[in-house]
Amino acid sequence: MSEPSPPQAAPGKSAPTHRPRRRVLSSLRTFAALPPLLRLLILTQLAFNIGFYAVLPFLAEHLGTAIGMAGWMVGLVLGLRTFSQQGLFVVGGALADRYGVRPVVLAGCVLRIAGFAWLGFAEASWAVVGAVLLIGFAAALFSPAVESEVARQAVCREEAGEGPRTHVLALFTVAGQAGAFLGPFIGALLLAVDFRAVCIAGAGVFVLVLAGHAWLLPQHIPGRARVQSRGGVRRLVRNRGFLALCCAYGAYLLAYNQLYQLLPVEVERAAGSQAPLAWLFALSSLLVVTAQLPLTRWAGDRLDLRRSMAAGLLLIAAGFAVVAVARPAAWTGTVGLLPAAGYVVLLTLGQMLVAPAARAWVPDLADDGRLGLYTGALSSVSGLIVLVGSAVTGSLLDTGLPPAVPWFVLAALPVAAIALLPRRRGAEPAGANGLSG
Repeated sequence: MSEPSPPQAAPGKSAPTHRPRRRVLSSLRTFAALPPLLRLLILTQLAFNIGFYAVLPFLAEHLGTAIGMAGWMVGLVLGLRTFSQQGLFVVGGALADRYGVRPVVLAGCVLRIAGFAWLGFAEASWAVVGAVLLIGFAAALFSPAVESEVARQAVCREEAGEGPRTHVLALFTVAGQAGAFLGPFIGALLLAVDFRAVCIAGAGVFVLVLAGHAWLLPQHIPGRARVQSRGGVRRLVRNRGFLALCCAYGAYLLAYNQLYQLLPVEVERAAGSQAPLAWLFALSSLLVVTAQLPLTRWAGDRLDLRRSMAAGLLLIAAGFAVVAVARPAAWTGTVGLLPAAGYVVLLTLGQMLVAPAARAWVPDLADDGRLGLYTGALSSVSGLIVLVGSAVTGSLLDTGLPPAVPWFVLAALPVAAIALLPRRRGAEPAGANGLSG
């Protein structure tokens, strides 16, 4: 462990009390040691998620109550936002490879500002749809550009002997989770005014991000060469190692998506309402913020990328299995929520192993100069898997099967995904260039 406990620390003493504080300080020291560009990109992820999650959690209620949309229309709008974001990540990544990080990030910020401002004043259905499409496409521009550059810089640091790439990517994950944790609190405070104030505040965050990047982000990042747009997709679809990684990552994302699909159903059954969901989500965020870097360091000393992903997928499977085994007992109240809490903890621990390892693996499987394309494709392909898998999960809930069956099925999927992982870190079909340098 990177943060060993002091010797002879007895129960009830102050050492365990200070351990979360030491972990936060360790994360800050790690962040401070990074070069300015990486610090900027990691803070970008924090700001992106603060602005985004200040608005998104309150969107469905606004559409249903303030605008009066039917339930199916609210679902359609939310689905369009997801598609315009995840589905088009591959486009944003390819544009970042072709034109560089700076113009793509700046364009994404401008679109996000316009989208949030439009959403705040939109009242007709067509205007809402246009605004959410703009918001989603904005993320499809800047997110793969930022993520691919963080991954590239992390690989460069690793090759220079400055530490494993997974440490940087874990810090990137922590920043994103911290933003997702803080954003809803800011949005809830502003919602006391109205939803328009929430949207304007979200746009304001991206105005600050735009100004900061226009000033600080270099016109040309050393070592990043622009490439022609032709040929990249054709080589990508023949890259069996990368597509296998996408499928395994998609299994993880499908499991993570059950926080919003299966978990609310189980919580409402056990507690009679969905109120405990907020506490379970807060538990997940707190685990990532406090334990991501120590866990990444622990795994980096003992596991390669494949074993790290495999261990994470097994933890995720165990989380589903906990609920599946307990479900026939039909416990309610506090005791009934314990399996759901166990699921959240195991899923989050699995996420902390899988997500940094998958991002760290992509540069070894991508063609030279195509890291943005491959980073975007990882999200787009796995997002398509989540779309199909979520529909299948919903059908399992509607078929009248025993309530434990969907949980058992979803426990089996991450285990099956382990077999899909490439056997070698740079595994590639013959004749393909699988290394990014």
